[in-house]
Amino acid sequence: MAAALSGTMAAEGPGSLLSLSAAAVSRSMGALERDVWALPGHLLRGLLPLLTVFRLERAEGAARRAGLSTQPIWRKLWDDVMKTRPPNSENITCWRKKFLETFFSNVLHGVLDVSSDWRLNDHHFSPLLHSSPHVSQLTLCNMLQGAVELTAEHNQKVLENLAVSLRILKFQHLLSSDQSIRRSLVLLLHRLIHHGSVSQVSMYSWPVPDTVLLVLILSMSAGFWRSGNALTYQSSPCGLCREKDKAQSQESAQERAERGHCDGREWTDGENQKGSPRAPEEADVEVNRCRADVCLNSVLSGPRSHLQNQACEEANSKVPCDHTSIQRGSSPHCISDQLSCHPILRKTRRRLKSAVGKKRRCLRRSRGPYADPEDLYDFVFTVAREDNSGLLDKNSTAEGENAENWTSSSPGSPCTGHAVCKKRGGSAGIFSLKAAHRFRSVSTLELFSIPLTGEICRTLSNLLSSWVSLENLVLSYNGLGANIFCILSGLRALSRHSDCHLRVVRVSDVFSHMPCMELVRCILSAFPRLHTLSVSFDLKNQLEVNRPEGNPSCSEAEIPESCLEQLEIRFPREPLHTAFLVPVLKASKSLQQLSLDSATLPCSQELGLLLEALKECNPNLKKLSFHDMNLAEHQKEVLLLLQDPILQEITFSFCRLFESSTTEFLSEIINTVKRNSSLKSLKLPGNRLGNHRLVALADIFSEDSSSSLCQLDVSSNCIKPDGLLEFTKKLEGHIQQRGGQIQFTHLRLFQNWLDQDAETAQEALRRLKAVCSVVNDSWDSSQAFADYISVM
Repeated sequence: MAAALSGTMAAEGPGSLLSLSAAAVSRSMGALERDVWALPGHLLRGLLPLLTVFRLERAEGAARRAGLSTQPIWRKLWDDVMKTRPPNSENITCWRKKFLETFFSNVLHGVLDVSSDWRLNDHHFSPLLHSSPHVSQLTLCNMLQGAVELTAEHNQKVLENLAVSLRILKFQHLLSSDQSIRRSLVLLLHRLIHHGSVSQVSMYSWPVPDTVLLVLILSMSAGFWRSGNALTYQSSPCGLCREKDKAQSQESAQERAERGHCDGREWTDGENQKGSPRAPEEADVEVNRCRADVCLNSVLSGPRSHLQNQACEEANSKVPCDHTSIQRGSSPHCISDQLSCHPILRKTRRRLKSAVGKKRRCLRRSRGPYADPEDLYDFVFTVAREDNSGLLDKNSTAEGENAENWTSSSPGSPCTGHAVCKKRGGSAGIFSLKAAHRFRSVSTLELFSIPLTGEICRTLSNLLSSWVSLENLVLSYNGLGANIFCILSGLRALSRHSDCHLRVVRVSDVFSHMPCMELVRCILSAFPRLHTLSVSFDLKNQLEVNRPEGNPSCSEAEIPESCLEQLEIRFPREPLHTAFLVPVLKASKSLQQLSLDSATLPCSQELGLLLEALKECNPNLKKLSFHDMNLAEHQKEVLLLLQDPILQEITFSFCRLFESSTTEFLSEIINTVKRNSSLKSLKLPGNRLGNHRLVALADIFSEDSSSSLCQLDVSSNCIKPDGLLEFTKKLEGHIQQRGGQIQFTHLRLFQNWLDQDAETAQEALRRLKAVCSVVNDSWDSSQAFADYISVM
């Protein structure tokens, strides 16, 4: 370290006495630390850049008290160690957190050597331990080596820190893994989600997902897993679960004692009438054991528990109890009463008790410090099992088939043959999941570019049907196809929960299996409390959608008044029929943002009808966006939008505005914007403005303008350096005429032809940055032109 410091100081030239003293102090911080933090600010300022990461992180409090900021030091650390420019660097508010969070991830995945820089090489510094409190977002990838490392015994304190700080857990480019790695993942998820603070789970780019691993992550994200006693950490059960189970068992024992005292007389009377000498406590315990132990064991041992499943089904087929009360965890006395009143069922109960006892003894002998390794597989596949009826009796199933429908209460389900779409809350797996423990769950689930098979969709539907804590659901490019109906079934089941928190739904895919507006209406009908809904498809499925008989279209469903604030629809080149959109707009009185993408206008009146509907139905609309829609022949409607006194942001992106326009149209746009004092942002990317139209737009900020425009986006508009320089000079003139008073603050210039004359472009950008914030990129226009020619 001393040699590194000497080299650094030598590179900077001869050091002053102050800098030499600071270097000497930095080498003895272990002994002088407390005295150093008491130094005045002008001395501390010269010392801070010479500290290691360990000491610098500890110096934050002293620097704050001295009125100093360590942000420039952390930024330099980033540049020297990471050697990359982070994305959206202009939005980073705390470089200390950014550095330590990225440092943690790089060390965890073995891509950063702490010996590579003297500032990282401190014997007091444990890289993972000291940086973990600053980690709010973590990505695990490939073979999940990071999960194995974090659950190792020497990183127990690191995992405890992450349980407090981590909010977002991401999985990317996962590969199949063996049983030991999955066990590490189970421990990690249990600690970070069930007993931690993780609120978002996101998964990216998994072309061939491992079904076991994917369902495992989904189930634990939804808060489902077995008893914490089966989750061993360092060869002992989860201590947090153990404490919770102990408290719950004490409460349950007290409740059972009170219930047994109150119900003893009724039970005894019933048994006496049938000639049965059983005590009420024994019968209650046996039925509870049947209900909890057998079904929980079926979750944990899956296909191997044929005897228990058969016995459970045999008992259920004769018990006409309402399954909804059982699912909600109500008292099992109705089952007990029925069993005590029927001799046949008493025999079934005795056979069941014998089978359970044998199985329990077998499990006790074989469990050891870990549960059976195959339990992971069995739990996962039980989630989506279709043929097991769990504790749902036949009458309840029939009721569910008649009551559940993705559009209305009429019989039938789009997921023909799938139990998940026929039962309240899904297939038997959902009750088996409820028989297992329910822990804390995440509020945001995002799945990007992960193909979801029918089995996975049924599993996800099961989980969604009771995932009341879920607030944000994002399904992007999952190849859903007809399985979209299965997801909708789970969402409709979720909407029936009064404590459902779902507020944001985003669905995007390559092919649409139903019209966009039909899907929008279907989701809004089920979830009027949604705040954001985004539906996006690239292409329309040419195959005819075969709807089950008796299923009406969602376009016929009534839409209740909703809380929707943001609606985004990307049409797969479908015609925009305003008649289908108007009911949605009428039901969404609180709508503030509307985005329409890639729709075609079947006739010239459609856009006018849309504007009339917006004016009538959505008085609070602040942002309106059109993307990839041909508005060349709708100049009148464009001008009407630009003079709207309510809209604050308007986007015409790749809308071919000036394809067949005249010079007068551009002048009308400029004059309209100059008179509109409510418009704050105008985005015109991809409309072939060119140099002359860009220069003309500078008149929006002339002396006679009442415009309040703050942001202007002219990306992808064939702008050259000389045109940008002329626009800059004209803008400077207007600002001078107005005495320097202008509200214009942001200009976006992505993907323009500024590389054709680098010197002129640099001069224009330098002068522009003195006026406003400019966001641009290094774009190779020659390559883009070659690509354009190649597809002509």
